[in-house]
Amino acid sequence: MRTTLTLADDVAAEIDRLRREEGLGLSAALNLLARRGMVAPQEPAPYEHRTADLGLKVDVSNIGEVLDLLDER
Repeated sequence: MRTTLTLADDVAAEIDRLRREEGLGLSAALNLLARRGMVAPQEPAPYEHRTADLGLKVDVSNIGEVLDLLDER
């Protein structure tokens, strides 16, 4: 099938990279990229909550107490 496409810059760059590295023609590189996208895993990456020590001097486990403390100032 022949058609005209407008490719985003990042997609065009990936097609050019595939053509260079794997010695493919334009159609073969585009088909390979499309096939990779079709078989890509659909599950989102597992969420991992990151924590950081903020050096807080106040116990913030009870939000009511924190709000009362802030209202006093």
